[in-house]
Amino acid sequence: MKVVTGTKIVNGIAIGKIRIYRAPCYDIDDSLVEDTGAEVARFEQARGRVQDQQHVLYERALQSAGEDSAAIFEAHELMLDDEDLIDACKEIMLKQRHTAEYAVQEGFDNAAQMFRDMDDPYFQARSADVIDLRNAMLDVLLGNDTDSMQGTEPSILVAEDLAPSETVKLDKSLLLGLITREGSSNSHTAILARSMNLPTLIQCKDIADDWDGKFAILDGYNSCVYIEPTQDLIDSLTARRNKDLGKEALLQQLKGASNTTIDGKTIKVFANIGGPADVGEVQTNDAEGVGLFRSEFVYLNSKTDPSEDAQFDAYKRVLETLAPKQVIIRTCDIGADKTIDYMKLDKEENPALGYRAIRICLTRRDFFKRQLRALLRASAYGNLGIMFPMIISVREVRECKDILAECRHELESEGVRMGRIEVGIMIETPAAALCADELAEEVDFFSLGTNDLTQYTCAIDRQNAKLEPFSDTHHPAVLRLIRMTIEAGHRHNTWVGICGELGADKSLTETFLRMGVDELSVNPKSVLPLRKIIRSLDLSKPIGQALVQEQ
Repeated sequence: MKVVTGTKIVNGIAIGKIRIYRAPCYDIDDSLVEDTGAEVARFEQARGRVQDQQHVLYERALQSAGEDSAAIFEAHELMLDDEDLIDACKEIMLKQRHTAEYAVQEGFDNAAQMFRDMDDPYFQARSADVIDLRNAMLDVLLGNDTDSMQGTEPSILVAEDLAPSETVKLDKSLLLGLITREGSSNSHTAILARSMNLPTLIQCKDIADDWDGKFAILDGYNSCVYIEPTQDLIDSLTARRNKDLGKEALLQQLKGASNTTIDGKTIKVFANIGGPADVGEVQTNDAEGVGLFRSEFVYLNSKTDPSEDAQFDAYKRVLETLAPKQVIIRTCDIGADKTIDYMKLDKEENPALGYRAIRICLTRRDFFKRQLRALLRASAYGNLGIMFPMIISVREVRECKDILAECRHELESEGVRMGRIEVGIMIETPAAALCADELAEEVDFFSLGTNDLTQYTCAIDRQNAKLEPFSDTHHPAVLRLIRMTIEAGHRHNTWVGICGELGADKSLTETFLRMGVDELSVNPKSVLPLRKIIRSLDLSKPIGQALVQEQ
């Protein structure tokens, strides 16, 4: 037996044969051609086919991994329309007289290197997207078969790395787990693996070619893979896997149950979503509502600034489908790591502290009013909450409310029907947490965005992988700010929820309930596991003894 370690992305046990995926080898020569026009035509035909492929992958990702992951392929479609990239490739064909394949290889490689040379880790990671598209173009031009990577029997797939398009093409019914030599915890492949809940190991440096076809166990809990394991180990980890499957089945029995502790404390458990395509996950996992609808994905998935009607249709669909459950829609949170070409935002030295979210909306009033009008129109079809992000002052809240009132007055004068709404804000900066008493007098609810609150409190850039060893999501200062915010909200009859990653951190569930949090909003797949923890707590017991152990 051989044991090899890596970095786990998803817990779980995968047991079966290994299949090694070997990416196609692109042997491109640099010979010159006479008919440059024919090469450009081949290039354009391939570009059109790859754009069609990316749209198919987008639709497939919507079904298997949700809106956030599908947005990768929407971005790929747009990247293939990039004039600089297309012109660079055409220059190689027309002026240098090279083949379409050579032009794609050189043009896309140069673009990928440009991203690698940037200082921002987010943009550095985009080089993988360019290489993914390069390979897709070359596969079309060379006539490569890209549909045989998994074979015909269920297996643990092993690869150097997997591009987003390769990951989403995988047939989950044939996929037991994933192992890659390269990759990062913030890569698109990691995001997709989490969305599909597959046991996954990355940065497994000792992968060997002779693994192909061998029996193995991927142990996500211990971040390792066992090649040709002993029978005792097979028996032990098979029992662990069966126990996991049994737990999943038991969780399904919690559908329809209340989120109430043994001693009678009840809170709401909502879901975070990126768009209408995620509504099915909300319903399947029995969330009580939506605590965070990231409306920026309506913008990210559009090639142009979405119209009021386009936004209205997206919001109405979610509200109408989930009514009477509450749906809290966060106004556009663009900026920092989420950029859109058509908004023409300037490059900033420190975008996380820069022109983003509500700061954009309050300085582009027409842009902001278009969204608020769409939201107010959609409010007639369900139970809507509107939430403003990146608030740091009472002045900003009042300005947002004034613009919202202006939009309501306009729609009333037009005879448009609207419903009642709640208005809230994100608490995601120390400034907002420290001013929570004053802010609570202005709104109906708070929602703690713990990802940014941790980033700004601890001065840790959450996009920078080098800082992961210094990051402490349980930092006492962050927990103290959360407690202060909950207490301030309750002093003014303002309910308080948590919609950041910490909301799904089951090691903090008891802490948050003792703080008095009213709502937790999490990834849809975390709803039932969180409900199980809540129903197992007895807060009448001393802290640390409140979790009633399973018999």
